[in-house]
Amino acid sequence: MELKDLFLTPLYLGLFYGLAFALRKRFTNALTRKYFIPALSVKFLGAIGLGLIYQFYYSGGDTFNYFNHVKTVYGAFTDSLTVGLKLLLSHGEYDPETNRYAVMMEWYRAPTEFFVIKVASFFALFCFNTYTVIGLCFALFSFTGMWAMYLTFIRIFPLAYKKLAIAVFFLPSVFFWGSGLGKDSLCMGALGWVFYGFYHAIIRPRNMATALSMGILGAYIIASVKIYILLSFLPPALFWVFNEYNQKIKSSALRLILKPLFIGLGIVVGALGASSLTAGDEKYDIEKIGERSKINNYYLTQQVASGSAYNIGEFDGSASSIVKVAPQAIVVSLFRPFLFEARNPVMLLSALEATLFIYLTVSLFYKTGILKSFKLIGGEPILSFCFIFSIIFAIGVGVNSGNFGTLVRYKIPLMPFYLGALYIMQFKARAPKRVVSRRPVQVNNARKLGRLAVTE
Repeated sequence: MELKDLFLTPLYLGLFYGLAFALRKRFTNALTRKYFIPALSVKFLGAIGLGLIYQFYYSGGDTFNYFNHVKTVYGAFTDSLTVGLKLLLSHGEYDPETNRYAVMMEWYRAPTEFFVIKVASFFALFCFNTYTVIGLCFALFSFTGMWAMYLTFIRIFPLAYKKLAIAVFFLPSVFFWGSGLGKDSLCMGALGWVFYGFYHAIIRPRNMATALSMGILGAYIIASVKIYILLSFLPPALFWVFNEYNQKIKSSALRLILKPLFIGLGIVVGALGASSLTAGDEKYDIEKIGERSKINNYYLTQQVASGSAYNIGEFDGSASSIVKVAPQAIVVSLFRPFLFEARNPVMLLSALEATLFIYLTVSLFYKTGILKSFKLIGGEPILSFCFIFSIIFAIGVGVNSGNFGTLVRYKIPLMPFYLGALYIMQFKARAPKRVVSRRPVQVNNARKLGRLAVTE
């Protein structure tokens, strides 16, 4: 960070807040209005905090490596607009005019990292290449997707709008690691757009053009940065579609007969979609993903672990070995680090969140009953989607990480969905006596909330 950060950051914060207050009425209602500015504020806090932590606690990191590359691209623009545009639109190819800048960038031929650099360089053009302001721009982008995610959740289940706000916006790991200059900010925002676009274009069609545009753009960004998020999203999303159509069948007997068929189709189509998405990809080709998982886990455990490594068991990269360690990977992603495993403030924060997940999961399944809980999950498409996505994603990041330092960042896409599903289950699993005793109020309130949940 430089001296100009101190002068320009307050100026741009005022500009962004002015824009937010001007647009709040357009994108909120009586239910959601009070969360709009606080949710944006924690994103800005996360972006600034991320830079400060990396500068004064870690003494460097990827966020500053990105910024050093942005300086090079920005320098190209100051020298020549044409050369700057060529560099911004390049895909790692050789060009005589841009070569003297390209050789200065280690990540010029790294597609995912260079995509982040391109986005950051675009923002840099409007803020005099100021690190903190670029971070605020990433936070603002991430917020737009997270807000779209929140609107989608409360359209599905408006009664839980208060707790869903906690799940989407106010988990410390999510707003800290999901803000600022880095991959995770782009992915969290794009994932929210994909979720919004999928629901409003396919499940409950509304504003189709907007929904499709947001969904496609979000999918493109995720595919450009972390395609494995799409790989985890696709199977449960397709299962959700089949589940919706299955529920529209009036005959319960026919519905019961056809449900396994829908499940099988979802698995097959999801697998085919995942294969086509990653075909030929060096990192995520389905045929290579097991081997890559083994290499990543070994590297992160043996080479960069600083007292925060974990072990989920031996695996050789084969599909069968990944299935074998899948239960441990799920536990480590959702419920660890435990409080006694925390070795630094960042791990302690993650441990507190994991403890919350443990408490809510155990108490919910205990009070509701295991069989009733699974029946509830199977009968509610949004719950099925959230839990399947969370489990698939938990296996992926749990196997690939190897230490809690990286896991805390890798797992943030699943956290709003898992916690959101737990909160929805809390409302769904309320004792019948409570519902009956308050029936007039509950019904009227539900109708009112249902109307208010639609803000578009």
